[in-house]
Amino acid sequence: MTYGSPMEDPPTLRAQFVAVIGEISMTDQGNLVEKAYAKVNLTLEILGKRRDGYHDLLSVMQTVNLFDTVTLSKADSIVVECDDSDIDADDNLATKAAIELKKRAGVSEGAKISVAKRIPVSAGLGGGSADAAATLRGLNYLWDLGLSDDDLLETAASVGSDVPFLINGGTALVGGRGEEVISIPSARIPRFLIFKPAVEYQTGSTKTASAFSRVDKSMYTVGNLTHKLAARIRSGGDCPPELFFNQFQAIAEDIYPGWALCRERLHNIGVNEVVLCGAGPSIFAVPPSKEIGTAWHLLLSRTYGEEAFLVEPVSPDLEG
Repeated sequence: MTYGSPMEDPPTLRAQFVAVIGEISMTDQGNLVEKAYAKVNLTLEILGKRRDGYHDLLSVMQTVNLFDTVTLSKADSIVVECDDSDIDADDNLATKAAIELKKRAGVSEGAKISVAKRIPVSAGLGGGSADAAATLRGLNYLWDLGLSDDDLLETAASVGSDVPFLINGGTALVGGRGEEVISIPSARIPRFLIFKPAVEYQTGSTKTASAFSRVDKSMYTVGNLTHKLAARIRSGGDCPPELFFNQFQAIAEDIYPGWALCRERLHNIGVNEVVLCGAGPSIFAVPPSKEIGTAWHLLLSRTYGEEAFLVEPVSPDLEG
């Protein structure tokens, strides 16, 4: 579809879009509201370095019901605001997504985009990318663009590596820099415990750049673990924690001094199988029951005062 082409039947296409995404709602003031879901990487393997300097990755990714809220309304120009003062409203992925879509679509109007943060920032949970994906979905509707998923994915890939997956979310096999997204059936995982350690990455570059700067050839794989887990999910099998894997976990302590001590805190309360989220520093685990997950969450958040979340997976085939 050509960007910015007129739609033959806007109301019908709008209804179809809402049915697919399932998360757009309208306020009494006529504003659009989008949920921007966080993600975890059930696996993350680094396959090698590309000629363009980026790395090829292979990952099974899953959205969870920890989310930011993105509210959009029509305006004369692109205006982005956020309730987190640590986020630069002029230099974030939601702003980049809006500017990129406006340019590609050739639209003259703007939008006011308000982001209410709940996903921890720079945590490895894809919060900024989720906001960007929600912005693209919302603007497609607000500006009556009628773009297909493929159109949105193309724009998303130009904004950030996790953004294409977060356009639709659910459970997916993700490759390349993140632009190759293959949806698979929902993983049979009832809930996740997510723990955001109070550690900081070594300064001097962005967090992700800092992580990749420590990657060497000995860390490269051929993606067998990821393909094994994806095949198990496709066949309807369970997802035992021993199949979860993140290559960055091997260097997490180098990236985030003190991270290993935070992991030990989890071990001390009985959380044995833990996995790094994305490039970190957040950690996730799969509780064996809702009761144990609740106990872990209460110990971390109330007893130790840590930032922790007990969440459930979000997938299109699980909604409604």
